[in-house]
Amino acid sequence: MPKMKTNRSVYKKFRVGGKNILKRGRANRSHNTAKRSPKRMRHLRGLVVVDKVDSPRLQRLLPYLKMSR
Repeated sequence: MPKMKTNRSVYKKFRVGGKNILKRGRANRSHNTAKRSPKRMRHLRGLVVVDKVDSPRLQRLLPYLKMSR
């Protein structure tokens, strides 16, 4: 059986948090940030948990991610 390939673009955008939850960064931070308020930019700063509905799709794209399935 050949090895499965990890989708490298997805691998760079997601990471595993405690209790095997996937985390992702927030959108709308890359450009045109001068027009956004400092409060909005502050709230976009951290990582957020990926929804449970999207987890199976991400586990297919990241077959060797260290998660208990």
